[in-house]
Amino acid sequence: MIRVAIAEDQAMVLGALAALLEIEPDIEVVARAGDGVEALELCRTLRPDVLLADIEMPRMSGLELAAAVRDAELGTRVIILTTFARGGYLRRALDAGVTGYLLKDSPSAELANAIRRVAAGRRAVDPELAAEAWGEVDPLTDRERQVLRRAGKGRTSAQIAEELGLSSGTVRNYLSEAISKLGAANRIEAARIARAKGWL
Repeated sequence: MIRVAIAEDQAMVLGALAALLEIEPDIEVVARAGDGVEALELCRTLRPDVLLADIEMPRMSGLELAAAVRDAELGTRVIILTTFARGGYLRRALDAGVTGYLLKDSPSAELANAIRRVAAGRRAVDPELAAEAWGEVDPLTDRERQVLRRAGKGRTSAQIAEELGLSSGTVRNYLSEAISKLGAANRIEAARIARAKGWL
């Protein structure tokens, strides 16, 4: 049996995924989590073979979760299941150690087969999305991405500085660099562009 954990913050989607997978004769859903932090704790405790995770979740994103699972050397392979059909997200997912990346509008049989592939040590990534991911390079540094993500949520430079342990001047420098790299008029437009590309 392939032991699977699911991390998804929408309760109805979480229940539907679990019900779909439990129909499969060789897949057992051993854990369900409503956010990334809870999912990480369950993975540490239960050591599932595969973790199926959404990207956007409270407390810890799916990409942060994937990196934490990888760094903890739990042996759990991660599949991202998302609505984001953007190359930037896929690149960041692969950098975080993800071995599967599927869209939520994929047929359910494709999901089960992807779980089997990943559990067997192979990758399961949409080929068109993979081609797109390597066609465009993310110009942002990790720190610029952290600052821009917070700016896009309406935080001031002072608030961002406090959250990240930086000076306000340093935050303004990171924002200025990000705005310049993205050819944006201001921080909000820069965050919008970066999010549309899948870089945030």
